Amino acid sequence: MRVGISGTHGTGKTTLVEALCAHLPGHAAADEPYYLLEEEGYEFQFPPSLDDYRALLTRSVRSLCEPSSPSDVIFDRTPLDYLAYMAAAGADPAEEVDGALLRPAFASLDLLVITVITPTTERMLPAAELPGLRSRANAMLLELVYEDPLSSWADTPVLELSGPLDSRLHTVLTALEQVRQQGSGRP
Repeated sequence: MRVGISGTHGTGKTTLVEALCAHLPGHAAADEPYYLLEEEGYEFQFPPSLDDYRALLTRSVRSLCEPSSPSDVIFDRTPLDYLAYMAAAGADPAEEVDGALLRPAFASLDLLVITVITPTTERMLPAAELPGLRSRANAMLLELVYEDPLSSWADTPVLELSGPLDSRLHTVLTALEQVRQQGSGRP
C-alpha cells in the first residue's frame, strides 16, 4: 500500500509514519521532500518563501511519481501540504500548478491521511514554530482537500485524523484494511 500523510508542521506526521512502518510489514518511509532537497543542496529561507514551497511541491510530486518508488511506502508529506502553505502565504494554488501534473502523484496513493490541528494535538504535541503560519496552513489544507480546486485528488480516498493521538495508528490501519478489501483501483 502507498500512503501519503499530509498536515502542517507539528501535527505528528512523522511519528505516525514511523508507527505505520513498524506495523506494516515490508513498508518503508519515504523521506520528506524538505530533507531530500537539502541533501540535493537546496538552501531554504526561514520562514520558507513561496519559491521554497514551489520547490518542495515539485520535489514531492517527483517522489510520488518516481518509477523506482516502492509499492509499499508511507510518504511523510504530499503535494497537498505545499499547496496549503502556498495558499497560507497568499498564493492561489490554481495559479501555481496545473492540476494535470498532480493527478498521477495522487493517483499513485491508496490512501491520503490528513493530520489536523485539534485541541488534543495542541495539548499533547510540542509547541510548533510559526503558530500563525501553521494555523493558516491547516485551514487551507482542509479547504483544499475537500474542495479539490485542481481536480487532482478526488479519486484518492482521504482519511482525516481529528481524534485522539493514541487512536491514530489503529484508525489508519483500519482504513487501510478497508481500502485493501475494496481494491485500490490501481493496476
